Amino acid sequence: MFLKRASKCLAVAVGLTLALPGVAGATVRTGNAAEMAGAARAGNAAEKAGSSVQPIVRQQAAAAGSDWLHVAGNQIVDAGGNPVWLTGVNWFGFNASERVFHGLWSANITQVTKSMADRGINIVRVPISTQLLLEWKAGQATAPNVNTYANPELEGKNSLQIFEYWLGLCETYGIKVMLDVHSAEADNSGHIHPVWYKGTITPDLYYQAWEWAATRWKTNDTLVAYDLKNEPHGTPNDSTRAKWDNSTDVDNWKNTAETAARRILAINPEVLILVEGQEVYPREGKTWSSPNTNPDLSPNYYYNWWGGNLRGVKDYPINLGANQDQLVYSPHDYGPLVFNQPWFDKPFDKTTLTNDVWRPNWFYIHENGTAPLLIGEWGGRLGQDARQDKWMTALRDLIVEHKLHQTFWVLNPNSGDTGGLLLDDWKTWDEQKYALLKPALWQYNNKFVSLDHEVPLGGAGSTTGISLGQRYSSGGGPGDTTAPSVPGQPTATAVTGTGVTLSWAASTDNVGVTSYDVLRGGTVIATVSGTSYAVTGLTPSTAYTFSVRARDAAGNVSAASTARSVTTTAGGGGTDAGCTATYKTTSSWSGGFQAEVTVRNTGTAAGTRWTVNWTYPSGTTIASLWNGVLTTPAVTVTNAAHNGTLAAGASTTFGFVGSGPATTPAPITCSLS
Repeated sequence: MFLKRASKCLAVAVGLTLALPGVAGATVRTGNAAEMAGAARAGNAAEKAGSSVQPIVRQQAAAAGSDWLHVAGNQIVDAGGNPVWLTGVNWFGFNASERVFHGLWSANITQVTKSMADRGINIVRVPISTQLLLEWKAGQATAPNVNTYANPELEGKNSLQIFEYWLGLCETYGIKVMLDVHSAEADNSGHIHPVWYKGTITPDLYYQAWEWAATRWKTNDTLVAYDLKNEPHGTPNDSTRAKWDNSTDVDNWKNTAETAARRILAINPEVLILVEGQEVYPREGKTWSSPNTNPDLSPNYYYNWWGGNLRGVKDYPINLGANQDQLVYSPHDYGPLVFNQPWFDKPFDKTTLTNDVWRPNWFYIHENGTAPLLIGEWGGRLGQDARQDKWMTALRDLIVEHKLHQTFWVLNPNSGDTGGLLLDDWKTWDEQKYALLKPALWQYNNKFVSLDHEVPLGGAGSTTGISLGQRYSSGGGPGDTTAPSVPGQPTATAVTGTGVTLSWAASTDNVGVTSYDVLRGGTVIATVSGTSYAVTGLTPSTAYTFSVRARDAAGNVSAASTARSVTTTAGGGGTDAGCTATYKTTSSWSGGFQAEVTVRNTGTAAGTRWTVNWTYPSGTTIASLWNGVLTTPAVTVTNAAHNGTLAAGASTTFGFVGSGPATTPAPITCSLS
């Protein structure tokens, strides 16, 4: 029940040197867009002050150059009242000790940014630290370690200049930006600290840092949203924790968020304010003074992901007064490969997750029309755990079905427990993961939609994107509401004891089919762009039913095809349950490293429990490990509860962060039973 997610952003890579051509960027827009929308806002301030959910009545057309966004019920809209869909990604590094985007040790900043726009990312959430904002405020921006051979356009620039240069690139390519205070200190593991103050970073300095940011970029409508604090958390037993109530206590996140938001909006009343939840909330009849007893025996608190518990909104909603129409709630949600929450230990699907987890923690806010939701972090690795893939597909489907706003975690390949949309070369996209994400990116008439009224997503001359102005150039309207035709019944070939290949006749659509959901027994197990899929991880001598359904660019979904029943074969019949363990160092830095081990069943029969052993030289130890259970002093790792079963030929991976020299151990042994 206790989430410890130390590895998510704990990775400092020493990258390859890759020469990539630089492209000059544009200057940042500086027109006073706030003044353009000011008349509409001033005329309705009294109306807004009377209700926490009543949307402001806005002008019917956005002023030229004005891309500020606002809230109407559970939707985010532009100045003309047109609904928009924020669909993006996270890119971390400015929050860490490097004080700059990770990956610029090899990749070109312009090419990475352009590739995001071309693939439909219309907003980027940028983690940053309060410490770095205060350094910028004090004029103490330093020159970070950037490969200027790969990034000649960044030659001679300090960290603030690089960030603002990148804002110009985003404007050039039609991308909007959200700033996220990820941690108090500039620290690769800073997100582990549960609150917004730490050491010399006091609560008031936290407010001052946000006020400086609001002042610095108050006329730049490329930076349209501020996420006030990443993942407040902690439990009542912790000496430092975040709570949510109606007090003014220093650790009350609700009061802190209101204070920070009001101070920001006094400077720039046009920027969106995102408020995350925390980790626990008292059950009915309990208070924050109730003991944190064993939640399975005497539960006093509801638990959820760090930042994912927004139950307190029901009792104590955020009140921003006259600027209530800038408020967006922003939960985080992850799968079992990040942490094996109790709801993953029983059969689950989209319906059970909605009823048991998402609705009581945050989805009710959308359903009740209280405010919009933007899922600020979700994502993870694919193809390693069927439960992980099922969770990610289910949440993706909820996002698409209800047009929930989202920023996927993460672009970075060096995110320890999730991996990234980019592979290790910081250039190649993980096509399997992108295919899962793509339906949750805003598309209209088979084009990705920018949040900029003038600039298409991808920039001038883009062949993959359109501008917000183009999307609503015909006066809006409902858009494409026609679902694709029903796909053909799947055929089954290459049936084995553990897998089958499915193929089906394509659907047709008035605009175009973008993907197919593959369902097993009514549950989506994969989303693919083609008309075939190889199913793996099945059990020998077992009957299954498969069907498929089609999706188009507007998010319309066809009915499911006629089902195909398949019975797997009896398997090889052997008793060999051998395995191999392959060790790989994924990144290293002074005094530490990150590594992963792939365990593969090399036998002909399934195994249910694996063990890997090795011995490190003196001075090298493991600090934290995921997807396995560690015992020492000699390193022994056994499977976690969710990844012990390996079919013949199947594999799983566990990872860890180590201290000391990055040494590949020998020998490394593996057993499977």
